[in-house]
Amino acid sequence: MESSELLKKVRKIEIKTRGLSSQIFSGEYHSAFKGRGMAFSEVREYVEGDDVRNIDWNVTARFNHPYVKVFEEERELTVMMIVDVSASGNFGTNVQFKRDLITELTAVLAFSAIENNDKAGVIFFSDKIELFIPPKKGKTHILRIIRELINFQPTGTGTDIGGALRYLNNMIKKKSICFMISDFIGMGYEDALKVASKKHDLAALRIMDPREAEMPNVGLVRFVDAETGEVSMMDTSNANLRRDYNLWWKQTDRRVNDLLNRSGVDHTLLRTDQPYVQPLLNLFKRRERRA
Repeated sequence: MESSELLKKVRKIEIKTRGLSSQIFSGEYHSAFKGRGMAFSEVREYVEGDDVRNIDWNVTARFNHPYVKVFEEERELTVMMIVDVSASGNFGTNVQFKRDLITELTAVLAFSAIENNDKAGVIFFSDKIELFIPPKKGKTHILRIIRELINFQPTGTGTDIGGALRYLNNMIKKKSICFMISDFIGMGYEDALKVASKKHDLAALRIMDPREAEMPNVGLVRFVDAETGEVSMMDTSNANLRRDYNLWWKQTDRRVNDLLNRSGVDHTLLRTDQPYVQPLLNLFKRRERRA
């Protein structure tokens, strides 16, 4: 992409998403996540009403009297976005491609982070780790993330969600707020998801296009799997074929939701043909109520 065209796209996304982050999301983001990052401050004697879970048993045993750990809210949090850049993102049948929605969401979250003086970083992944941008502050840093997303050409086409989560756990040692932005088309990531959920404050933003849920009746169609390159011909006028496909999607959707719920991961579904503002706000509010 020509540099002038790239700059125009970056500017367009900046104007839209920065406005949303400052006017809408910033307050909800602050309420949902501030206070979840806690740092050890000191040890003091136990007093009635203290949470017994904070008892420091080593100090208690040494002095033969109960002592508790005192924590304070960290003034600065780290926000990591684990972004799926696999070939399935190059799909869209209505308003936009899934990749365009992923780019906007990443920008909104990044700007929300710097509005609250937090650091933001990203991991781009396909069936491999494509790019790691360490967390930093500042508008220049966020614009670099957006620029990379718009112009990025992954070397892999498939999706390895488990590999991305393992990389996150290895690279980011400090507990962080993490958003995984993906269509979650893939298998075999349950163990890595559970580990990441325990180590970090993890939320999942599931991306979908309406045509992924329901096959239209448009006759004989040539399908190409964007991730494997496999080509197949399907007669979409076949009612049984459409019914089986719809059943497969419902089962897949249920499987992913069940997995996220079992792993304790907050999640929401975001569609390419619908505004993402309200679903994202609802996710933040759910987290705030449980905080």
